[in-house]
Amino acid sequence: MALSTHKRGAHHHQPPAAALHHHPEALMPLRSLADHGLGEQTSYELISSELLLDGQARLNLATFVTTWMPSLAGRLMDETADKNIIDKDEYPQTAAIEERCVNILAELWHADPEEQATGCSTTGSSEAAMLCGLALKWRWRERMRAAGKPADKPNLVTGANVQVCWEKFMRYWDVEPRLVPMEGERYHLSAAEAVARCDENTIGVVGVLGSTFDGSYEPIAEIAAALDDLQARTGLDVPLHVDGASGGFVAPFLQPAIEWDFRIPRVQSINASGHKYGLVYPGVGWAVWRNQAALPKDLIFDVNYLGGHMPTFALNFSRPGSEVIAQYFMFSSLGREGYRRVLQNAQDVALRLSSGIEQMGPYRLLSRGDELPVFAFTLKDGVENYTVFDVSDRLRQRGWLVPAYTFPENLEELSVLRIVVRAGMTLDMADTLLEQLREETGELQSLDGPLPRTKRGAVEGFRH
Repeated sequence: MALSTHKRGAHHHQPPAAALHHHPEALMPLRSLADHGLGEQTSYELISSELLLDGQARLNLATFVTTWMPSLAGRLMDETADKNIIDKDEYPQTAAIEERCVNILAELWHADPEEQATGCSTTGSSEAAMLCGLALKWRWRERMRAAGKPADKPNLVTGANVQVCWEKFMRYWDVEPRLVPMEGERYHLSAAEAVARCDENTIGVVGVLGSTFDGSYEPIAEIAAALDDLQARTGLDVPLHVDGASGGFVAPFLQPAIEWDFRIPRVQSINASGHKYGLVYPGVGWAVWRNQAALPKDLIFDVNYLGGHMPTFALNFSRPGSEVIAQYFMFSSLGREGYRRVLQNAQDVALRLSSGIEQMGPYRLLSRGDELPVFAFTLKDGVENYTVFDVSDRLRQRGWLVPAYTFPENLEELSVLRIVVRAGMTLDMADTLLEQLREETGELQSLDGPLPRTKRGAVEGFRH
């Protein structure tokens, strides 16, 4: 839901000439409902023309979210947008497809069939993360009450690089955040730092398979081993959740030997974004628990809806089934080899870009794109005439959306650019980007003195 404020004045928008030909008296109110509509065709022309002012999605290297799907996937989504996925009695096949997707992910993430993994689709990975966080809190509360201890001060341990949805979870559900700051050249959570912040009130540790700041994987297996050691020494049994928003769809295909998933007994749940490297348009996410014991029954509602009983665990209720159907389309059309091929191409493009940028001279890489096809880079020491924000502005003038932002607490002085490579980005497009970045960098390098700091060139935070 977008929050907005009521604005007075400037309520009318001049339609294009074609619209005025059919409706010479028509002025379209921007922030109030007109007494008489403009009609379908005119409204379509007005809105589609206005949307031309948006950035080009294929050139958006800021977002992790899918911006390209096969045309048949889009057609299938159009045909199923009217199906309400919550109404499982009326749309039993959509419900069956959702269950198939959960089973596919459980197998992909090495869930033990005998443990009977359980899961659900969500509107995105943020909702999935919150559901998994709630399960951690409820299980912790049950343990504390069973031990006769107070359960009013839960905390959650994760890195400061965590996606903002986890900060929302902790604020909305009154959980103390124990965020491990970045330090030096450590840009994400480490095992030692995680364990040092755990106590009997810790509901869990969240490890991130693919940091949004630089695309790097956190050492999930090392964190799990450190928590195993903590339990052996102190008796504290702290569960581990993996935020696999992006890496959950990348590591199984590009780095299958990395152990991060349900192969590790301490991993209780995983969330992932189908609309990121799951290759589906927004918005669909997934939450999977290793067994039914990991998901407290008190969180599951049995709803009598439109004549049928159904268990449901979600923050949202009605939503289209089209995204879940599109996820199954991608699973069935690509298979394991298809996903590997698409993601390998994305990684090849990322490595081409990171290598080319490193060779330009003024840039230093923080990551290379050899885990997620995502990498961050900054300016070397000694570059004073311009900043990464100036580079970002220059690229925006060429149509490329490459975000510049500062790192969080303890590394606020580090400002970087980040490139996310997704399906639809080709090697030819990468070479064009490199050529244009080289040209813009050359012009910035040739400046006689520092650029004046404008509002747009000021230090900015990062909440993508």
